Amino acid sequence: MTVINLIYVLLAIVGLGFLVFIHELGHYWVARRRGMRVEAFAIGFGKPIFTWERDGVKWHICMLPFGGYVKIAGMQKEGFLEPSEIPDGFFGKKPWDRIQVAFAGPLVNIVFALVVFSVLWFSGGRNKQFTEFTHRIGWVDPNSALYSLGVRPGDVIDKYDGRPFTGFKDLLIASIMSDESTQISGKKIDYLSGKQTDFNYTLKTYQNPELMGKDRLNTIGVLSPARYMIYNGQDLLPGSPMAESGIEPKDRVLWADGEVIFSHQQLSSLINDSTAFLTVQRGDVIFETKVPRVRLSDLKMSPPEQGEIDDWQHEASLKGKLQDLYFIPYNLSPTAAVEGKIQFIDEEDQAKATAACERCAHYSPLLEGDQILAVDGKKIQTPYELLADLQSRHVLMVVDRNPALVAKTLWTKADAQFDDFSSQDLKNIVDSIGTDHPVVASGDLRLLAPITPKPLIDFSLTQSQKAQLAEELAQSKKEVETIQDPQKRSEAIGQLEKRENKVVLGLPLVDRAVMYNPTPMQQFGEVFKDTYRTLYSLVTGVANPKYVSGPVGIVQIVHQSWMLGGKEVLFWMALISLNLGIINLLPLPVLDGGHILFSVVEMITKKPIKAKTMERMIIPFVVLLIGFFIFVTYNDISRIFSKFF
Repeated sequence: MTVINLIYVLLAIVGLGFLVFIHELGHYWVARRRGMRVEAFAIGFGKPIFTWERDGVKWHICMLPFGGYVKIAGMQKEGFLEPSEIPDGFFGKKPWDRIQVAFAGPLVNIVFALVVFSVLWFSGGRNKQFTEFTHRIGWVDPNSALYSLGVRPGDVIDKYDGRPFTGFKDLLIASIMSDESTQISGKKIDYLSGKQTDFNYTLKTYQNPELMGKDRLNTIGVLSPARYMIYNGQDLLPGSPMAESGIEPKDRVLWADGEVIFSHQQLSSLINDSTAFLTVQRGDVIFETKVPRVRLSDLKMSPPEQGEIDDWQHEASLKGKLQDLYFIPYNLSPTAAVEGKIQFIDEEDQAKATAACERCAHYSPLLEGDQILAVDGKKIQTPYELLADLQSRHVLMVVDRNPALVAKTLWTKADAQFDDFSSQDLKNIVDSIGTDHPVVASGDLRLLAPITPKPLIDFSLTQSQKAQLAEELAQSKKEVETIQDPQKRSEAIGQLEKRENKVVLGLPLVDRAVMYNPTPMQQFGEVFKDTYRTLYSLVTGVANPKYVSGPVGIVQIVHQSWMLGGKEVLFWMALISLNLGIINLLPLPVLDGGHILFSVVEMITKKPIKAKTMERMIIPFVVLLIGFFIFVTYNDISRIFSKFF
């Protein structure tokens, strides 16, 4: 751990201790004003380092510099006296006085949260990422029922799990709290035509396929939110195929190989999908389409067809075995006109290659007589030119070069601005690809030079970077080995193999920054609602308590927020403070809410509760609280160490 990280951890511990301290200070201040005898006030826990006495109160500064406690006389029996028989003790005062003392601690935490929310509001709010608040889907599991129903990246979610959708946080909460099915409703959007279609589905949940290991969260297929894909201007990775593409800082990756781009997963899937982007003439019409780019060994070819392609290999001066070369599943004439289809050996591959594509603007199977004019924007005249060009995967990409649309904006406006690009400009560029008059710039949009992605291991990496890649791969393999279910383990192994072989662009992309600045009461309401939902789900058994953070997890969260800036620290301090206040008001005997409940019962019955009766009610809850504390602490520590082993 670096010195900076150690300082942040200490600051996080002190910050958490401060919240406990002001909580106890609230009890102390009201207790003194209600005539109760306060015996001790400790700042921190453990063995006292400094001790002094003032106004009859022993003050301690303890070894562990966080937390604290107030010891009020009469909280338990003294000799043969019942707590209620000690005049200046806690239970010796009227129930209304005790309610005020018990309520003071949580009230201080709640007021502190409101004050901090107000400070954040007056200061302009916090810097966040667009992806946290968008309603747009970034990636859908291609193997999910949701995908088969036609939901795609860019579609908008209105409701998720039966509640109004507010952002990606709702997906995380639903993944933890949802049971066997989840409801999703929203709009399917065609971004080129502007057409919108409502949808509403209730689907079974399943384990998120992108997360390996035993504790995978559930999903119905929405794997990530949409995000802006902005080149941050940092140096490209050494050997990046983007170096000669013409991309500039603050360019937003808008379109690639026939699709508007909404996420890293979508872009990665596109560049790893073996396809070719063809310019084709059919009669008097010129259009662009994507076709499969497959190895010849996967195609069922007759001897004459093999002989013809063998001739093209020689004309193109291509080395290697014929079966290892890439081509498209069509027979071509000497002028690159389509003469017919070539069948796949595997029926599953055949079905995949000929399947209809949902809302694909550039997907049209080739017909006999179609004339291929260009592949990936490069004009060709003969089949052997096409064969030569197909041996490398090329990606076509359009960027939006409008600084105003990537500058920081309010979180309430960013979602509506996501599709503020000109669909006509995009059409102008795409429709001209591979023609005699290519358009490389239209409005704010620019067509980059064709890009050839490659595996990360082929980049000019340092030895330490290569070692880090090897370490990450080894860690992933360990996680896969922990999966007990043979089928799920097999799926995870397949994902890992794809990850090892996948190609990348070496392009650092960031999301758009937004200013998140709800009113103090809105922020208060959001945190209160989340706290209520969490508590309700824990009590009803919907949520697994292993996802709850204890003190170690809370310190880790505050530590991470320190690295993000002072405003993030303030927010998390306010959130934790509000949670501390709300939880302490629960009517459980071991909490402040329990003391309030005892006082209310006494006000109704007009009789004080005996010490032994209170002990019988409190001790079981103390045991449960200690057990829960150990449980969440164990899970916190397990989560931390799971990152290293």
